[in-house]
Amino acid sequence: MTVWQRIRRWRPGKGALRIAGTLAIVGLVAWSVDIGQALALLASADRDLLTVAFVALTLQTVISAARWKITAARLDHRFSLFVAVREYYLAQFLNQTLPGGMVGDAGRAYRARHGAGLVRSGQAVLFERLSGQIALIGVAAPGFALTVLVPGGPSWPTTLGTIALGLAAGLVTVPLLIFGGSKAPGAVGRASRDFIGAAQGAIFAPEVLPWQVGLSLGTVACNLAAFAACAAATGTPLEPLAVVTIVPIVLLAMVVPLSVAGWGVREGAAAMLFPVLYATPEAGVAASVAFGLVFLAVTLPGALVLAWESRRGRFRLGKGDGAPDKAGRAV
Repeated sequence: MTVWQRIRRWRPGKGALRIAGTLAIVGLVAWSVDIGQALALLASADRDLLTVAFVALTLQTVISAARWKITAARLDHRFSLFVAVREYYLAQFLNQTLPGGMVGDAGRAYRARHGAGLVRSGQAVLFERLSGQIALIGVAAPGFALTVLVPGGPSWPTTLGTIALGLAAGLVTVPLLIFGGSKAPGAVGRASRDFIGAAQGAIFAPEVLPWQVGLSLGTVACNLAAFAACAAATGTPLEPLAVVTIVPIVLLAMVVPLSVAGWGVREGAAAMLFPVLYATPEAGVAASVAFGLVFLAVTLPGALVLAWESRRGRFRLGKGDGAPDKAGRAV
């Protein structure tokens, strides 16, 4: 079944709940701030700076696709950069427009399964996404720690400290569970050992780790630059320290699976954190909405991929797209 057929067969359910949740969160944010002022800032946004954000997010898409290609190749799944970019655009478009969380990334793994199997294709997508999130945290953590330790630093919301502790606990607990599972007998132990081995080969092997670090830092730089450009476009230029501390937290809020494409959650985080910069919550909302709209515009080539698929009736990442055949040869 093609992605297009799956979309046409979609029925309200959990997706409807996510849409309702998105509307509720957006409504709460709008009620909490002066939405008229936020919309005024958005309406007066500098188009040249929004163009800078568009270019940065487009570059981020290409770099992310290259990271996925390299990660997949380490798992014996090879395809061209063109295919990687095409699939990445489609995944981003679906993530931005469908109420299914990371449905685009799940679809990317499913469509790529013909090259190396669903397990390996899923691991490649998971590792690629995790690399980006870990890099984002890695950039934010030192700056955040510096602002806490240095006297006279910004006053962070109390709830942020609780969230940071929870995130740190998760970053420690999950690896421990995986390594603990590798000692277990049976299917759990085999799956854990396979996961660890795949991660070591795809991310941490000496010959690939510099690529993973460099490309992940590249995607982080593009995302931070894009948000900073959107903030400046809506009237709130950000200092470098703010870009590497507050902006990553706002972007990480998009990962919280409460809304469609992070809408509302991202704006709420920006409204909470911008006063740390001595800016208004409305400035945070305006910058965040501008970023969301530019990001949506960047993903529109994915709609063309989807339309092309509907016309062909069949479209998958497989033979003819640079994926290996059963003998492991690129075709």
